[in-house]
Amino acid sequence: MASTQLQTLQDKLHADPLSKTIGDFLDYLTVEAGLAENTRLAYGRDLVNFAEFCAGRNVTELTQVEPKLIYQYLRELSKERKAETSISRALVAVKMLLRFGVLTGLVSEDFTAIIEGPKCWQKLPVVCSKEKIIDLLETPTEKDPFYLRDKAVLEMLYATGMRASEVANIKISDLNFSIGYLRCLGKGKRERIIPLGKTALKVTKTYLQEFRPRLAKSAGADFLFLSRTGRGMSRVDIWRMVKKYARLAGMPANMTVHTLRHCFASHLLSGGADLRSLQEMLGHVDIATTQIYTHVDQDRLRSIHKKYHPRP
Repeated sequence: MASTQLQTLQDKLHADPLSKTIGDFLDYLTVEAGLAENTRLAYGRDLVNFAEFCAGRNVTELTQVEPKLIYQYLRELSKERKAETSISRALVAVKMLLRFGVLTGLVSEDFTAIIEGPKCWQKLPVVCSKEKIIDLLETPTEKDPFYLRDKAVLEMLYATGMRASEVANIKISDLNFSIGYLRCLGKGKRERIIPLGKTALKVTKTYLQEFRPRLAKSAGADFLFLSRTGRGMSRVDIWRMVKKYARLAGMPANMTVHTLRHCFASHLLSGGADLRSLQEMLGHVDIATTQIYTHVDQDRLRSIHKKYHPRP
């Protein structure tokens, strides 16, 4: 679906040199940078919008883009009541395009460092207690038509901290039941190995033996989790499934797949896991992204301070 949307965006680009450069940049993100489709789609949407803004001001080449024009674009987005996060993301897309221009020799000077966007508040992730998560995991019952599959998906999400798209793309061959781990292909096609607990392994094995054969069709290939039509589950299918059971468990409306990822990280950290191991399991490139969970677990911070400070 994302590839179709990317092609639709490419079709919206005009025939001017700036639009051609944007098209080349999106190809570069695919071939050279290896970014995920959804990331490329986000860049594409922002840059198509930027190209339309430039066309309205007779700017048809990347060399004509100056700091003044970029600030005018940001003000225009602000007038449209875009969120600060959306404006910041749009600015990042334009900066990346300009750096691509420097890389390919289209632009001689890199002035992206002097362009500042809106400062965004860093929001702490939403985290539920361990008891609430256990309630969610036990919500699927034998009355549900896809009970075994749904229970296995929920257990997998909490046991690994994987993203919805990553769980949707798990293949049977990625699982190692004897040792207890799985191979995950994450953002940018970066591979990582994640340990699996006994509970998740047991539920997944039961699903594989007792329920998956009923769903299996040639279209499903080697995908672990299948939809009712026998095809591999999509990211949207998993999001809807989690929202459904969260509602049945009486959990807040902001309970999502990503909340389970946050809970996985926070609960591991509170149990004594180190940040480097957590970074590896979550697939974060920068450990600063992982460090946000230290702010969530205030009890752990207090215990560390009390234990190691010379004057507690």
